[in-house]
Amino acid sequence: MDLMVPQSPNFDLIEQKMLYLDGLVSGMQEYLNQTRSAAIPASIYEGVAHLGGNLKQLHKSLLALESERRNLYELSQIGQFINSSLELDEVLQIVMDTLIQLLNAERGFLMLCGQDGELRMRVGRNWARESIPENDVAISRTVVNRVFQSGQPILTTNAQEDPRFIGQESVVAHSLLSILCVPMRAKGEVIGVLYADNRLQSGLFTVKELELLSAFANQAAVAIDNARLFASVRNTLAEVIELKNLMDNVFSSIASGVLTVDTQGRVMMCNRAAETMLGRAATELIGNELAKIFPALTPVLMPSLQRVFETDQPVLGLEASQTLPDGRQVNLCLSLSALKDMEKINQGVAIVMEDLTEKLKLEAQRRLFERMVSPAVIDQLETNSLQLGGQRREITVLFADLRGFTSFSETSQPEELVAVLNRYLAAATEAVLREEGTVDKFVGDAVMAWFNAPIPQPDHALRAVRAALAIRAVVEKYHREMQITAPLSFGIGIHLGDAILGLIGSEKRLDYTAIGDSVNTAKRVQENAAPGQVLITETVYRLVKDIIHAQAVPPIRAKGKREPIPVFELLGLKE
Repeated sequence: MDLMVPQSPNFDLIEQKMLYLDGLVSGMQEYLNQTRSAAIPASIYEGVAHLGGNLKQLHKSLLALESERRNLYELSQIGQFINSSLELDEVLQIVMDTLIQLLNAERGFLMLCGQDGELRMRVGRNWARESIPENDVAISRTVVNRVFQSGQPILTTNAQEDPRFIGQESVVAHSLLSILCVPMRAKGEVIGVLYADNRLQSGLFTVKELELLSAFANQAAVAIDNARLFASVRNTLAEVIELKNLMDNVFSSIASGVLTVDTQGRVMMCNRAAETMLGRAATELIGNELAKIFPALTPVLMPSLQRVFETDQPVLGLEASQTLPDGRQVNLCLSLSALKDMEKINQGVAIVMEDLTEKLKLEAQRRLFERMVSPAVIDQLETNSLQLGGQRREITVLFADLRGFTSFSETSQPEELVAVLNRYLAAATEAVLREEGTVDKFVGDAVMAWFNAPIPQPDHALRAVRAALAIRAVVEKYHREMQITAPLSFGIGIHLGDAILGLIGSEKRLDYTAIGDSVNTAKRVQENAAPGQVLITETVYRLVKDIIHAQAVPPIRAKGKREPIPVFELLGLKE
């Protein structure tokens, strides 16, 4: 930046008049000196001489005033320039060039105090307008440190002869002559120094240059303080923006739906999960009244909103259903809490939503599964331990087939047939589940169940026996109470042995079932049981013979078996 300093508008005219008057007085003095007329009083000679001297002094004062005006103008221009930008490094380099020019200095440095209390160069420039690197700063550290610590400026016309610096290594080593150094103050605190020198010329700086550099130092200090404040605000703003972006990302990625509404019930904010749960885009929600957008929620939601507004107490676990625009039904769990600003003034309510639709569906499926598998087994079941392909386990298998159901179906309506079948199968299922057995499947009017898997049961044979007796007892009780003339009864077979239990099927359809000869044997025994009869194999009998009443019956010649199967008829449990 080259400061083009305009002259005062009247300076040229005044200068011309001063030169004219100076010439006129000089001419009068010359004329009077030549003539030396006795008729001219001596006072005239003295007056003309005095006038000439005054004119020269006035001219000198005029030039000094114009120089002062130019300096002040230059300083004001520098002040405007340095405060015109908050990117201070570039500005200070240009301003330092201008100061070097005004001061006739060889070099100029601006040094600031760091957080560690040490001075470090911020700007260094030479007379050729080149930057001086920090590792090439050959200055008097004595002068710089004294000005920084005392807060008083230092002016020396010849540092080599100045008694204050005799013997100072930096002064001697760098051959410093003219030095001018002033403190920079901001808010009453010294934050750095401005330093100018000339290693080639002594007597360069005067009080005038000291005042000029001091004035600039004050402006530079204010500008630096403003720049630091701006940088702090900018950094804080950047952190706030980064934090806001982070919060927006967190807000958007929260799995729970979040809505905020103002005190009038209008939606202020909405995250992505809430859009999905409610089946509406944020643009449809924000700014609109919640009651108008979701009229079905109004009877449940609005009283709770009002309660939060009035009491500042949260409302938790509020359940509601909403029909989405695409016709789907969504079940929501809502939690409401007061939304306050920094002054604890209520600004609205935050509504956190959990989609219960899938959870309720899973719970319904679990309840359905519990009708097939004992809840106690389900609670202990570790799904990660169920290996595809199955595991070999010893189990007790129970088959129960409804006798007479085929002929009964020939004379019954389908609705009646299903109702009767469900009643009998429910009785059998309840008896198995009560003993914590696993109902594998229903095959027409037959039930297959097993014990000792997936959770080990040391008394699994006894559990199967008790379940069979319970099936027979509940069916007999049902017949007595309903006075059925043509009752149906289960034929039951029980066998114990190894089987492979596991997930059988494909990726799209899996069954947790048991496969093996023990399963086939139990099925063959059941096929040979009479209505209301429970047959158990010899392996089962050996484990429970001390607990049950049973009698041997003729061995069963089962299809696919080379040897007859020894069996016993189960009569009951011993007291």
